This record gives sequence, C-alpha cells and structure tokens, in this order.
Amino acid sequence: MRWVLRSKIHKATVTEANKNYDGSITIDSYLMKTVGLVRGEKVLVSDITNGSRLETYVIPGKEKSGEICMNGAAAHLIKKGDKIIIMGFELTNRPVRQRKILVDQKNRIKKFLY
Repeated sequence: MRWVLRSKIHKATVTEANKNYDGSITIDSYLMKTVGLVRGEKVLVSDITNGSRLETYVIPGKEKSGEICMNGAAAHLIKKGDKIIIMGFELTNRPVRQRKILVDQKNRIKKFLY
C-alpha cells in the first residue's frame, strides 16, 4: 500500500485566517467537489508564500464563494493573502485518478491539471 496524491487545489489564496476557531481549513464546497475532497478529510496544506506545511481537516464553505479560511492554530502559520496548495491523499495499491486544479487569485478554477 502507498499514499498517493488524489486531490490538489493549486495556488489558492487564503481569504481569511481565524485564530479563534477550533481548527481546520474551510474550502469553497464547489472546489471540494471538483477535486473530490469530503467533509472531515485530512489534507496537507503547503504555503507557497512562507514555506509552512501542516495537516488539518476540511470543512465545506459556501459554494462558489472562493472561500479558503485557515482556522485555529493553523492561522498562526498561514495568513490571509498567502498562496497555498491543498492536497488530499489515498492509501491504495491501485492507480488513482488524480483530480487537480489551478485557481486564480479569487479561487475560481483557471485550469484543470492532468
């Protein structure tokens, strides 16, 4: 069994960083559906702006809102305006159809990455 990349949202812009929340990352539910992420799924978040990397879980945000919010302790590492990569993985022995997107500065889908 291997961990393989299944879902990726590339160059998302953090729209909010809420330190007073219990944790997680809130992601526009349309983006979640597009790449196959689900509520509560563990994701790796890599900050292109400052190099921070962390694991957290997903909370769906309002559909087509462009919302990407770092919550709780993660908001100390990843700030509003930072560019990030959000990645979901799967443990499997089989090939996985990767669903990857590149988004613009308003977190709208710019391009499908294959």
